[in-house]
Amino acid sequence: MGNSYFRFKQFIVNQDNCGMKVTTDACLFGAWVANWLKKNSTTIQNALDIGTGTGLLTLMVAQQNEDLLIDAVEIEELSALQAGNNCKSSPFNNRINVFNTDIKLFKIDEQALYNFIFCNPPFFENDLKSIAMNRNLAMHNASLNLEELLNNIARLLTNEGYFALLLPYNRFNYFNNLAHNKGYYLIEKVEVKQTPTHNYFRLMLCYSKKPLPNYTHNIVIKKDIEYSDAFITLLKDYYLNL
Repeated sequence: MGNSYFRFKQFIVNQDNCGMKVTTDACLFGAWVANWLKKNSTTIQNALDIGTGTGLLTLMVAQQNEDLLIDAVEIEELSALQAGNNCKSSPFNNRINVFNTDIKLFKIDEQALYNFIFCNPPFFENDLKSIAMNRNLAMHNASLNLEELLNNIARLLTNEGYFALLLPYNRFNYFNNLAHNKGYYLIEKVEVKQTPTHNYFRLMLCYSKKPLPNYTHNIVIKKDIEYSDAFITLLKDYYLNL
């Protein structure tokens, strides 16, 4: 059985009521998004986390971006309640709002569109589903497939905005074609593997409506039994023992 909570340097993530638990790749993605936003903070004032789960990504982004206002949407009731409590007990609670709703029903004023949207979306499209409904909602596309996700991103993002996703490596061509057809350009791609001898298994992607320069990098999480230098650089402000 996994831990019921994870303690980070500045906040705690309780997860006993959430279908999708804290994972290493989600932490890496949260740190990468937070760092990306910190470097571009002059043009980004508000952000949206779609499918926040425990609130992990929102909390990681909020820690590194002190002036950023974040809304987080979660369809599953118990997960939304837990995310809300995790955020309320954090030092960043005054800059975060958690909404228990389906993103397809989430409405905002046109003047309040987001400058940045980030998401760790349902991964296992058409794979074997768990008998636990909240885990299905967290890990599968039963409530929101990638095309619907992109449609809602386009609906809620400013024309000058950016969005970032964590995806399985083998879903890149499918999603990138969807994004291209919607008028979005890939501006950064980070390929992630567990160790130098493993295959790539995740992608961290960032898109814009502007055809900006396209950068591709890769990150190895561990070399031998130790975290890699690149991983430590991103996670040292979060993990207790780094």
